Amino acid sequence: MVSAGGGLGGIGAYLPTAVLDTSYSFVRMLIAYALSLGFALGYGYYAATHRGGERVMIPVLDILQSVPILGFFPFAIAVLAMATPGSFVGPNFASVFLIFTSMAWNMVFGVYESLKTLPADLKEAADTFGLRGILLFRRVLFPATVNRLVYNSVLSWTAGWFFLVEAEIFTTGTSTSLSGIGSYLSYAASDGNSAEFLAGILVLVLVIAILDFAVWRPLGRWAERFRYDTTPAGEASEALPGRDASGRIRRATMFVTRGVRTGMARLSTPFVQLALIRARPGHTASARTRSLVYYLSLGAILVLLWLLLIALGVAIFDVFRGPIASTEQHDIALVPLAMGASILRVVAAYAICLAIALPLAIQVARSSLAGRVGLPVIEVVASFPATALFPVIIFGLVPFLTPEGAAILMLLTGMIWYLFFNLLSGIRAVPPDLVEAAHAYGVRGPRFLRRVLLPATFPALITGSITAFGGGWNTLIVAEYLSLGQHEQLSVLGIGQLIDIGTNLGASGYALLAVALLTLVGTVVAINELIWKPLYRRAVTQYRYD
Repeated sequence: MVSAGGGLGGIGAYLPTAVLDTSYSFVRMLIAYALSLGFALGYGYYAATHRGGERVMIPVLDILQSVPILGFFPFAIAVLAMATPGSFVGPNFASVFLIFTSMAWNMVFGVYESLKTLPADLKEAADTFGLRGILLFRRVLFPATVNRLVYNSVLSWTAGWFFLVEAEIFTTGTSTSLSGIGSYLSYAASDGNSAEFLAGILVLVLVIAILDFAVWRPLGRWAERFRYDTTPAGEASEALPGRDASGRIRRATMFVTRGVRTGMARLSTPFVQLALIRARPGHTASARTRSLVYYLSLGAILVLLWLLLIALGVAIFDVFRGPIASTEQHDIALVPLAMGASILRVVAAYAICLAIALPLAIQVARSSLAGRVGLPVIEVVASFPATALFPVIIFGLVPFLTPEGAAILMLLTGMIWYLFFNLLSGIRAVPPDLVEAAHAYGVRGPRFLRRVLLPATFPALITGSITAFGGGWNTLIVAEYLSLGQHEQLSVLGIGQLIDIGTNLGASGYALLAVALLTLVGTVVAINELIWKPLYRRAVTQYRYD
């Protein structure tokens, strides 16, 4: 446990080391974010615009974002360490890989959902004016994803900071030492050095605050320009009804004018299409070459995936072909019960998160004061890696919360921000026209929430729920089995606990680890197929701005 004490002089002595280690971690975060952004745009675009690819890519993405990263990360460390013996490249690449997997899935779902809920009128207008390829992506598709990408980027950096500590703790166990703020805080907490620990916390909070005020808040204001409404730039109203609503006569005039303008646009559409008719160009040699390269690349990726699956199947078969110890057999028998306990914890944590995140997002979106003052504080708190404080705080709270309550509290930190930021982006993206219409017909208060706001933000709620559950499955690894030194340990029955036990046993725990991971993957797939996939289809078909 970190001891109290350590004056300003003691903290100052550790600041240079903390700054240097934070810079290493920041570089890893930046590389992982750049990779995640490129991957999200490419993967999300292809899945949203190609029906055949969507049927395979989205289920694969559901599984990948829900499989606990910390469960398979030791294998990645071992493979990369063997591939680059005695080099710093392997551990650094493994750390970037872990951060990438914590950032990418949320951003991919944001791009995919933004493109799937693109208004039909916007698609028709793009087709009418002949937008294709890069021009279509730059003028229509990318602007449609900007609003969600900015908020999901904040969320992805939050997840990255969250798992950075675990990434650097894992990698410091290899033959090559990996400097970073995660390993720095881990060593300080283990040694009980309060001055060193507080210096790291101070530098980390400062970096997060600078990022928020210098990067994310300007980007958030810029992203507000990319909303679906017909009001001229600079005249858009708040997404939620405030207390300073204008008179109904002005609104009625706006609706009449807008209706006439929309009607004239619809009447003129056939003439515009007729004027733009042109002969379909033949397939040129360059187009045939691009198609050939595309199909060869796609085939190579599919072959690699099949080879990876075959290698994984062979490895699992080899694990179960060997002898299994009696203690490991006992733990394997507990897997169904542990999976049920973990599901109950994640569902309970999700219900609490939703009860907090929804009213908080509405308040931040509705109140200009809350947006100016409260949102920066929320973004800083959300970006702070809770895993850095788990060993220090959780064991102090266990006597008051019980181990079960402490596990759920840790799950809350890994789930709530996925819901909050997705809901906030969905609320802020509600077209002002829709709000004006609700005002004109006297729809306010709880009725406005039930009839307008919740349906309008339903796609964002489903996206946030999917990613929140994915974050919950990942946080189970820490929430159900946490230790500080040899004397303090938090352990509750769950699938995350069994994965941790199997990992700590090394080669003798591979059978338990394989059974636990396969059970978790099967459960995730079943939940996605029975719950999230039908809800997502309903979200993208019934709740669109058309």
